[in-house]
Amino acid sequence: MEKMYNVLFLCSQNSARSLMAEALLNSWGKGRFKAYSAGSNPAGVINPYAERLLHSLNLVTNTLRSKSWDEYAAEASPVMDFIFVVGDTLAPDHLPNWPGKPMVAHWEVDDPVGLAAEGDDLAQMNAFRLAFRQLEHRVKIFAALRLDALTEMAMQTRLSEIGLESV
Repeated sequence: MEKMYNVLFLCSQNSARSLMAEALLNSWGKGRFKAYSAGSNPAGVINPYAERLLHSLNLVTNTLRSKSWDEYAAEASPVMDFIFVVGDTLAPDHLPNWPGKPMVAHWEVDDPVGLAAEGDDLAQMNAFRLAFRQLEHRVKIFAALRLDALTEMAMQTRLSEIGLESV
């Protein structure tokens, strides 16, 4: 039986990108991964465009919620194997000390909330679709990795390379 890996996606507000990544990995990585998401300064709500997009793609949204990364830095929380920073404002030296010393990689994705803040409904939805496609591409590559076949150094290198992948 293959190990179940815990994965945490981080961005500042935990209202869109990290939640979309959580939904994607929980869908694509069934049986291998349990995904979570959090933010350094959570908005407290899921962005309606992110929720609408996920729902339109039949991805599970009823378990998603915007929350602080403090929930996952506590000793009683699930121990993470991997943490992916999908926002651009979280510097590695500003991250908490996570239990279990997970591998951390940056998968920067432009913030769709900021990109389309002043656009019409179509422009805003397109910004979310673009972010979603970037995340989906990276999550699919990650979910397909044979993690048991990689050394720690090779895995860290590959995780960082995935963050540079574009669609």
